[in-house]
This record gives sequence, structure tokens and C-alpha cells, in this order.
Amino acid sequence: MDQKIALITGAGSGVGLACAQRLAKDGFTLVLTGRQQDKIDAACATLDGQGHIAVAADVGIEAEVDALFERVETTFGRLDLLFNNAGRNGSAVEVDGLSVAEWNDIVATNLTGSFLCARAAFALMKRQSPKGGRIINNGSISAHVPRPLSVPYTATKHAITGLTRALSLDGRAHDIACGQIDIGNAASEMTERMKEGILQPNGSRMSEPRMDVNDVAETLSYMAKLSLDSNAMFVTVMATKMPFAGRG
Repeated sequence: MDQKIALITGAGSGVGLACAQRLAKDGFTLVLTGRQQDKIDAACATLDGQGHIAVAADVGIEAEVDALFERVETTFGRLDLLFNNAGRNGSAVEVDGLSVAEWNDIVATNLTGSFLCARAAFALMKRQSPKGGRIINNGSISAHVPRPLSVPYTATKHAITGLTRALSLDGRAHDIACGQIDIGNAASEMTERMKEGILQPNGSRMSEPRMDVNDVAETLSYMAKLSLDSNAMFVTVMATKMPFAGRG
């Protein structure tokens, strides 16, 4: 039990990579996953410590998630932390301009992927000895209020909040804690467009402040290191001057 195993989805860059690097410094052994093997291999090579592995998987595909968790259990015998981080944005269009194919793809990555990984982690955490563990979902500021032209992303992030609450309740009997980190404007590939100006609710465009992605990693580190007797169920970490409090 001296070795703590953590799995991070969407770990090849941005928030996922920063969080993996921080948890490795904390002494966790990491399993990194993402769609591109070369990208997660490169991410894995940046981690402190030894024993980390990179396993390519599309979290929206059941068979690939099952194979991922089989690899985790075969290699380590247990899982102590799942960070459901994988996610993507959609086209900036009104709902009648959004194709069903794009809707389904975003739901598959953001919501179904989190469900599939949580389901597999929950089952492993129940049967391992000692049992229990922690699941942390990446919710986003959009789990509170939407940005303009963001129907599929916002819908999935609101659904993640429901997933977090339900898992937190059902996990009590099995020593499984579930929390959510809602991130606002972390400096990553996903938020590059904010530097040039992004649409605001009043129709204007403005450049929005971003925060260091390592501050997200520090927040996740705090949540991950709590004993299973404690749970940071919802934590928001955001760029101090981003226009969030006035949205909605």
C-alpha cells in the first residue's frame, strides 16, 4: 500500500499532463491515457519516478476502456485515483446549426467517457483489497453557467455534476469518494483562442485572462491526497479576473 496508483484520461497535454506531473511528484504511480500513443508516451517520459505506463484508449469506446482497466489491474492490482479529464469543445454554433454527429462525438468523449471510466474504476475499487479509492471528474466553469454557442459542451458538463453527486452517494458503502474540479480558463491548447478574443453574452468579443495550468495541478493534488474519510466534493479553480461572476 506504499504505492498509490492514479489514472488520468486526456493526459497527453494541458491540464492532464500538468496534473500527471504533479501527482508523480507527490509519489503516485501514473497510468496515462489518450487517443495518441506517441503523445502519451512523450508525456510519460516527463514524469518523476518510475513504473509509470502509457496506454492509448478512446474513452468513449467501451471495449477500449475495458482493455485499459484490464491493463491497470493486471499491472498494478489496484487503482487509488481516477481523474476523468478527457474532454473536447464543439463548433461555436447555435443549436440548429449543430450536427447530430458532432453532438454524439462530444457526448461520447465528455460524458460517456467519464461514465465508462468511472464504472470500471468503481468496480475495481470495490473488489480490490483494501477496497476504496477516489474518482475526480473535470467539470468546468460551464457546469455552472454556459458560454454563448456551447450547447453540447455545457450540457455534458452539467451532466458531469449529476454523475459526481450520484457516484459520491453510491460510493459511500465502498469507501469510494467522488469529487469534481471546475476549471476556468486554464492556459492550455483548448483556451488559446481566449487570448485573441472570445464571444461574450452581450455579443461583444474580449480577450479573457487565463491562469497557469500548474495551479489546476496543485488543486488536484490537494484533492487527491485527502484521506478517504474526507472529500472535497466540488472545487472551483479559475483565473481571478475572468468574467465568470457576472455571467448569467
